[in-house]
Amino acid sequence: MEPQDMISDHSLPPFKDEAVPPFKDEVVPHFKDEAVPPFKDEAVPASRDTDVAQNNFAMDTMPQNACTTSTTQPEAKPDPKSSLAATEGHQNTVQTSSTDGVSPLAHSLSPATRLKHKLQHSRDLIVCPGVYDGLSARIAQAAGFETLYMTGAGSTASMLGMADLGIASRTDMVRNADMIANLDSHRFELIADMDTGYGAPFNAPSPLDAPPAPSFANHRPNAGPVTINQTVNQYIRANVAAFHIEDQVLTKRCGHLSGKRVVTNDVFLSRIRAARAAIDKAQADIQLIARTDANQQLGYDECITRLKAARDWGADVGLLEGFKSKEEAARAVKELAPWPLLLNIVENGHSPLITVDEAREMGFRIMIFSFAGLAPAYMAMKAAYAKLKNDGITGIQGTGVGPKVLFDVCGLQEAVHVDEQAGGQDYKSIITASG
Repeated sequence: MEPQDMISDHSLPPFKDEAVPPFKDEVVPHFKDEAVPPFKDEAVPASRDTDVAQNNFAMDTMPQNACTTSTTQPEAKPDPKSSLAATEGHQNTVQTSSTDGVSPLAHSLSPATRLKHKLQHSRDLIVCPGVYDGLSARIAQAAGFETLYMTGAGSTASMLGMADLGIASRTDMVRNADMIANLDSHRFELIADMDTGYGAPFNAPSPLDAPPAPSFANHRPNAGPVTINQTVNQYIRANVAAFHIEDQVLTKRCGHLSGKRVVTNDVFLSRIRAARAAIDKAQADIQLIARTDANQQLGYDECITRLKAARDWGADVGLLEGFKSKEEAARAVKELAPWPLLLNIVENGHSPLITVDEAREMGFRIMIFSFAGLAPAYMAMKAAYAKLKNDGITGIQGTGVGPKVLFDVCGLQEAVHVDEQAGGQDYKSIITASG
């Protein structure tokens, strides 16, 4: 017992006399006097005074707002001393991508975080060409685009040779998005089509649907959200920066075909809530785009009602598919401001053609040209195949387009460099050879 008494006698007084005062006198004042003022005095003005360029990222704030769900009140506070100051061009001019032009800080950020920052800290219009496979994505990147759009119609046509009638599965779309998004994720972000979220075998009927759906259609309320949750997580793991999910029935079709049918607003919002919950649980920055196709069936006012509700449930961006006029498009931007809207342009579709300058003036934040790659590819291949059939030649000879030109677009130089850095010599001769 004596050793125990000795321990208690010598250990207790120092604990009371020395440990407590430093905790009160030194730690707390340091927290109050130094940490809070820089946060208020430096970070907030920067978001007002700095014309943020595409890669003007504040590294100190990124982890803090990974779970934010509101775009109207972003938590991120840009650091004016960030090494990614506004030194690069704006999205309203096409830029040429280059290996030396990407800053180390941009390399360290995920595509979703970069796109989120553009939407929250810049007013620039983000113009995205439609891509559908690896080659189209490489060509778009080589043209200088920093954000690409994976079109569902193009992916279905390219991968399956089928029309856009909801035929592509979740596995098809995730695989394609994964491949495209990770071709060069340090230099571009990918926005991807997610259709209906591939959520449920049955869809609640729209108020205008006839005949009414069978009674058992309403007895599986959880099948959709559970599957959507899984789909969102797969898109996150695929490195997708943003996706749009829509309110068409499961047997959907391209947004520029006639006869579209939409689910009720309640079902649409359940999809939005399921997607939002999955993003928040994953603490991801992937941007949720709420798309409504109700304009054709239910009219403009119903579209605005649905988009406002989706915004309130945490959608980061809105997409009203199938504007009937330019005036309608401009009106939607004003009615939903300052919430960012995405404009989908499909030439020769059901909506009027709106130019980039017109969309910028209206106030759209993202603009996708879904058929920008698919239609020209169709026309070029059709002409070449017809010439081969009729004349016995393709017409390619003399254009200068050969294997090496195409492979250079597809990362040949980078692959050779990687091989040489690792001590390989297998591909060194390709650089100087004609191919």
